[in-house]
Parts: sequence; structure tokens; C-alpha cells
Amino acid sequence: MRVGVLTGGGDCPGLNAVIRGLVRKAERVYGDEVIGFLDGYLGLLEDRWIPLDVEACRGILPRGGTIIGTTRHTPYMVEGGVEIVKETLARHDIEALVVIGGEGTLSCANRLHEEGVPIVGIPKTIDNDVGGTEMTFGFDTAVQIATDAIDRLHTTAESHNRVMVVEVMGRHVGHIATWAGIAGGATVTLVPEEPFDIQAVCDSLVRRHERGRFASIVVVAEGAVPAEGTMTVPEPTVDEYGHQRLGGIVNVVASEIEARTGFETRVTVLGHVQRGGTPTAFDRVLSTWYGVSAMEAAHDRDFGTMVALRNGEVVRAPLAESIAELKYTHPDLLDAMRTFFS
Repeated sequence: MRVGVLTGGGDCPGLNAVIRGLVRKAERVYGDEVIGFLDGYLGLLEDRWIPLDVEACRGILPRGGTIIGTTRHTPYMVEGGVEIVKETLARHDIEALVVIGGEGTLSCANRLHEEGVPIVGIPKTIDNDVGGTEMTFGFDTAVQIATDAIDRLHTTAESHNRVMVVEVMGRHVGHIATWAGIAGGATVTLVPEEPFDIQAVCDSLVRRHERGRFASIVVVAEGAVPAEGTMTVPEPTVDEYGHQRLGGIVNVVASEIEARTGFETRVTVLGHVQRGGTPTAFDRVLSTWYGVSAMEAAHDRDFGTMVALRNGEVVRAPLAESIAELKYTHPDLLDAMRTFFS
């Protein structure tokens, strides 16, 4: 059996571990052959690929990024794109295509499956917002990086009696912000799930400082939004893929905090550092498990499915079911987080 694999969307710690697990299972257990299409779906459209075997995957387990590249392009952005994809797969005798990606990449995979392309999906995103799975790989690494940064910011905030406002990734959901905020001992955490009142944030900081605590950490997800009528935020621009270019909310929040409280306030934007570099041990294991399990599904020709972590097990779930809606931060966890607000 010949299997194709691609990585789509943003890069993410653990992608190479997935590829390594998939290739190892294919070659050493099934005697199958794997090729990697370069730069996501673009590799299928342009017929660019490399052979992937165990030897080619040596040393990639701890490496960040993806050895086969990634883009946000999809076949539906090109006239006749689906037919081009089918022709490329047929030309290389590909009997199964493993697609590794987040909500956008897997949504495209589901559409392709409905049009007859034999696909197995693997959920990937540091945002942890893919439905149908308890955890996506890359999330644990992003949380650890954000927590390490917050730990470091505590000391400089305390040295200068400052408020430090930290922006983390999280376009539609606040998983990273919530977990890193709790783990890093943030004073306040702002997430997309709950519009915030900037005056309430400032009041919380003032109460904290009145109790003799002169340093505070405010964690802000990039997709956090103010409650209607409480604060003016510039309208975000849109990129070529139709996604809003987020980021910058932290500057508005910091400016308002300093103006309303008089506390010296500084900004730190973690940005792409959260998705770069070596994956944590947890993400290496989860990624490997996903890769091996996806190869098993492909070999079984169980197409239109996605591997998912549920109740501590990696199972197969329908792609359509898994991308039906975003996975938001659990209300109970948000409630636990609020316990520590001043």
C-alpha cells in the first residue's frame, strides 16, 4: 500500500513526531510505502513530494516544525483543484492520504473525503480547539512555553512594581490563556469565551495593590474581546485566507490599565515563540500515538475518520463529527480560574 501524508495550517510542535510514528508503523509493521507532499495541500496541487522512510525520519522526534513544510492553501482556492488532487494521488498510486491539521485543514479534508478522496485525519493545533478530541498535540508545549514566560515576568514585575500584560495565542478559544494563566499564577486572565469589562479588570488590580501586592500579571488571549460599550478596539484586518489578523488587543488593554489605575504597565507578546521549538514529552508521546493510530486506520481503509484522544485512549471518530464545532474552554475550568482573581 502507498500512503501519502501532508501537514497543513500553522506549524506546531509534534508534527515531525507524528510523521515519524506513521512512517515507522507503515514500513516496519505493514511493509507499506509513504511519501510526503510538500507544503500542505499545495504539494498535491503542484505534485511536489519526497519519499519518507525510517531512515529519513531519524532524529526528527524532538524537532519542531515539519520536515515536509506547511501552508494554508487548499484545493478549493484553485479552479479544478479537487480533480488535480485526485490526478496527483492516482499518478503516484496513493491508496490513502493522511492529513495532519487543525480545524481549517480538517474541514477541507472532510470535503475531499465527501468527493471520494480516501482520507484519514490527525488533529493538530496549539489552540486545542478541534472538536471530538480531548487534546490536540502542540497544546501542551504552547502552555509550557507561555507558563515559563509568565514565571519570568513575575520577577521583573515584582522588581519594578509593574503590571505586566502578556498576550498568548487563542483566536476563538482561551485554552492556552486559561491553562497558562492558572499555571503561571496570573492575577487576571481574559479569554474569547467571555467578553471582559476593562473597568472590572482595573478594579481587580487596584484591590490587589491596596492589599500590598505591587506586581500583577494579566494574561490576554489574542482573540479576547471587550464587553460591548466598555472599550474601543480597532477592527482587525483580514488575510488572503479570510482569517482575521489578530493580535494587538494586549496594547489596548495595557494602555487602558495604565490610564485608569496609574500603575506602570508593560506588554509582552509571545507570538510565534509558542509554536516553535522542541515539543514537550507529553506532545512527543501523543503525536507518536496519533501517527501510529492513523496509519492503522489508513491500512484498514477506514476513511473519513480522524484519530482522537478520548478517555485516555486514541480512538477513531468521524471527521464530520469532529469538525462540527469548536471546542471551547470548559466552564468549570474558567470558574476555577476566577477563584484566583483579586
